[in-house]
Amino acid sequence: MMLRTFSNLCAQSQACFRSARAKSTLSAVIDETGKSGLILKSVSTDIFENLALEDWIHDHVDLQNRSMLFLWSNAPAVVIGRHQNPWQECNLQVMRQKGIPLARRRSGGGTVFHDLGNVNLTFFTSKKNYDRHRNLQVVTSALKGLRPDMDVRATERFDILLNGQHKISGTAAKLGRTAAYHHCTLLCSADRALLSAVLKPTCQGIKSNATQSVPSPVKNLLDEDPTLDCDTIMDSVASQYNTEFGFSSPVTLVDPSDELSLPGIQRMARELLAWEWTFGRTPKFSICTTFELKNDTSICNATLNMDIKNGIIESCDIEVPSDWLPVELSREFSLHLIGGKLCPYQTSVIAAELLRTIPQNKELERKMYNLCRRVVFMM
Repeated sequence: MMLRTFSNLCAQSQACFRSARAKSTLSAVIDETGKSGLILKSVSTDIFENLALEDWIHDHVDLQNRSMLFLWSNAPAVVIGRHQNPWQECNLQVMRQKGIPLARRRSGGGTVFHDLGNVNLTFFTSKKNYDRHRNLQVVTSALKGLRPDMDVRATERFDILLNGQHKISGTAAKLGRTAAYHHCTLLCSADRALLSAVLKPTCQGIKSNATQSVPSPVKNLLDEDPTLDCDTIMDSVASQYNTEFGFSSPVTLVDPSDELSLPGIQRMARELLAWEWTFGRTPKFSICTTFELKNDTSICNATLNMDIKNGIIESCDIEVPSDWLPVELSREFSLHLIGGKLCPYQTSVIAAELLRTIPQNKELERKMYNLCRRVVFMM
């Protein structure tokens, strides 16, 4: 598949249209090439940059008479749907330990794990021409073109199954007023052990109306055929996209951090990275759970009841048996948490300040420390 760079296209565009500053944008380049179809491939592996580029194209490019395919892969990341609850979907503690970021996309759907063994495909069209069935046909036909005897098929849920049982692709979409995009994943050689670890939530007792993911058994395409690496699959999908829609577009490399070519793209990436979007846009929920507390000499069960709105703790009640910890200490801890973020770092600061106020009593300090640690663990 022939490659060209978006920056080269911009340079050619600017040479012809130096009088028009807007001609350095992606939409201008598309207009100047006169193509009804375009295939882009990101040079970035940053989840926030690539998600921002999706939204930039949706917001800035006229898709009424053209279609686009965007190919991209990311360094390890967990991506939740617009209406999901991260505490309910993933193991945030493992993600923090391994430095794996959490991103909330602007489309719906369930939670997915990304790494460099996972291919992402985004199909852009007008809202009128939005057709997930046809897009998935491009993907399955591309795979069959590489391995004719491969049993891959799209389901009514718009997943793609391998051999009728293993999920290799999930789907989500965003439909705007006039434009739409449909994106899907494709498991090529993803780290399945890490996928399982980060998609196993640890916070119990959540009550929420947020969209919940549907767990499915998964498999890598590379396990089926060692020749099916990510680059081979991307090339095949690009070729099949041209065939399906009657285009002859080469693959154009694009840098989603290029502010000159994509005005406003860095601000869009920062918005996706912000805590207020990633966690603060979580639908209102509550936590009602029981957990065990112990020290060297005793064990007890404690309860936590908490209401959270926009990621902020609205109410909190931690109950610990009075013969294990003085009631005033658990009550004070509860009161200090109200109004703060459901965030381990902020809660750890509150706990540290509270521990400094406890009279010199080593056993009491240890018990209070254990309580704080268990609450932080749920976040």
